Amino acid sequence: MNRFTLPRDLYHGENALDALKTLTGKKAIVVVGGGSMKRFGFLDKVVDNLKEAGMEVTVFEGVEPDPSVETVMKGAEAMRQFQPDWIVSIGGGSPIDAAKAMWAFYEYPDTTFEALCVPFNFPTLRTKAKFCAIPSTSGTATEVTAFSVITDYAKGVKYPLADFNITPDVAIVDPALAQTMPKKLTAHTGMDAMTHAIEAYVSTMHCNYTDPLALHAIKMISADLVDSYNGDKDARARMHDAQCLAGMAFSNALLGIVHSMAHKTGAAYSGGHIVHGCANAMYLPKVIAYNAKEPEAEKRYGEIAAFLGLEPTSKALIAHIKAMNAKLDIPTCIKDYEGGIIDEKEFLEKLPQVAELAVGDACTGSNPRQIDPDTMAKLLKCCFYDEEVDF
Repeated sequence: MNRFTLPRDLYHGENALDALKTLTGKKAIVVVGGGSMKRFGFLDKVVDNLKEAGMEVTVFEGVEPDPSVETVMKGAEAMRQFQPDWIVSIGGGSPIDAAKAMWAFYEYPDTTFEALCVPFNFPTLRTKAKFCAIPSTSGTATEVTAFSVITDYAKGVKYPLADFNITPDVAIVDPALAQTMPKKLTAHTGMDAMTHAIEAYVSTMHCNYTDPLALHAIKMISADLVDSYNGDKDARARMHDAQCLAGMAFSNALLGIVHSMAHKTGAAYSGGHIVHGCANAMYLPKVIAYNAKEPEAEKRYGEIAAFLGLEPTSKALIAHIKAMNAKLDIPTCIKDYEGGIIDEKEFLEKLPQVAELAVGDACTGSNPRQIDPDTMAKLLKCCFYDEEVDF
């Protein structure tokens, strides 16, 4: 038996934010990031709509990119003090992911972060509050997924939390919010969405319910991402829908080792973070080449390529992804990332540990080709130096 889970309600299109006026409850806490949603007036609109729905509202601000365990704990404490029956999060993947984890600690103060890190081990939520997610970026699709990524900075590790309990009750996909994204963020989040859809389609957990969502998302992203990057407002609105479709697919079909590698390299190096979407974009061609040695994966990649009007092979799909990356000014490898901020010596010193952690990541189990730590280390080296994958 398989499971397919989505939010109970998904509001999309122009003025979708007005759906907040229909929520019923007494208190709502709004979790938000660093200030762009306030600056563009969206935070005020959210608060006003919730007040119009008859709720008392408080705001928890300042969730950082790649949210930390400490921020999650602070937010959970704020929730315990305020006792909301709605948790509403607006912004990019970071505030929404953080709010999902806060939700668990609000309802279960005695749980531990270590317990939540075990995939599909969350306690039953909605004993105190429901959850509404409003994305401002077109990539993570956390508004429709059973996932959250939280960073333990002391250990230098990103933990993907996974449980259908944290799939939001309500998702609001309003294209107006996506128009505020900077150009580089548009590229990185867009390729994150592309990776979601491709990994979902070739995942060992794919099914008849996820395949159409993944394929249509891939087609939309291929058609619209570069134009969105170059400022086309209509393309950007379509990308907001496309990334959501990709999220519906991967939340139910799960992901693969592109994400395993991105999670474990993201916060591992002293030179700086490797932005998640950019990491996915750099690693995706290498992982396709690795997975394509598995005949079923090659067949699935060929189906994606054919759906895009390309030659039905993994090589054609790889060439297509590389061409998109070039148009989006995304580097080909870790060595060239942000002018070389990731030190080669540090990368090689940490390689065995990072490779082992990546193999143990929650996303590795549904990858279409198995991998061990030694092979993962070889693959990561190919991603660092932009070398061909021939194993």
